[in-house]
Amino acid sequence: MAPDHDPELDLLLVRDLNAPRDIIWDCWTKPEHLVHWFVPKPHKVVDCELDVRVGGACNTTFDVDGARIENKGVYLEVVPQERLVFTDTYTTGWKPAPDPYMTAILSFDDLGDGRTRYTALVRHRTAEAAKSHSDMGFHEGWGAAATQLEAYAQGLSPVADDAAARTMRIERVIAAPVAVVWGAWLNPDTLPMWWGPDGFTCHTQRIALGAGGEWVFDMIGPDGTVYPNQHRYTRVQPLRRIEYVLHWGENGPKHADAWVTFDAMGDETRVTLGMVFVTAEECDKAKGFGAEALGLQTLGKLARFVGAD
Repeated sequence: MAPDHDPELDLLLVRDLNAPRDIIWDCWTKPEHLVHWFVPKPHKVVDCELDVRVGGACNTTFDVDGARIENKGVYLEVVPQERLVFTDTYTTGWKPAPDPYMTAILSFDDLGDGRTRYTALVRHRTAEAAKSHSDMGFHEGWGAAATQLEAYAQGLSPVADDAAARTMRIERVIAAPVAVVWGAWLNPDTLPMWWGPDGFTCHTQRIALGAGGEWVFDMIGPDGTVYPNQHRYTRVQPLRRIEYVLHWGENGPKHADAWVTFDAMGDETRVTLGMVFVTAEECDKAKGFGAEALGLQTLGKLARFVGAD
């Protein structure tokens, strides 16, 4: 989810990269990786100094058509694998800019299936500086660099990673604000009231929502069949993302890693629900018996619960 931004001062690029977040982070924070992708080809990075800590140096030198462009900055915020903020000032090559010329605010969101949502927001001192940077080709240049980043990161990823073959993802836009949809989900009183496909009900044994918590329950089908479940919550980002592990019953075999994201779209919310199964075979089996359609029924019940359908 992109941070709030001022369109007069900020330039924004959002890309979903087909590479894991930890590797994308390494590509941004380790000089031996950054030099391979950071500037659009045929230009290149000829020098790089990264001291990735608050107050540390973030210096790069580019060769652009034979001219050396030096960029000097400092890190203002470092949250490993999640957020990176640094300043940047062109000091030679082009006309010197005010100090700092711009501040880059980068975020890295794990999409849970071996992909990363990469957000680059570049904040300028003045609207004139933002327009100048845009006219110079910000979106083309940063977009080309993002494509190079993705290709380079894929080369560092384990060849045997089959996460894509084990992943199922569904989404629905619900005509209600994020706070309302989130409130219906991360609430121990309301979650059991709507969870599950049409005709299914939930009988809760224990429920404690939040990182480190769990939900132990039986999902009961229309024919009375009982399906024991345990959800173990590993990460909760308020109004944004929930991650949990699915087990076949309490302390049973692991079924899948799951996540749900909530993206604001004005007064509506795009809810994306994903699962990475233990094996590709289990994923294929689930899709074969209609798990995607059943999941959409669950999101439909959520929409009706919040009065959006």
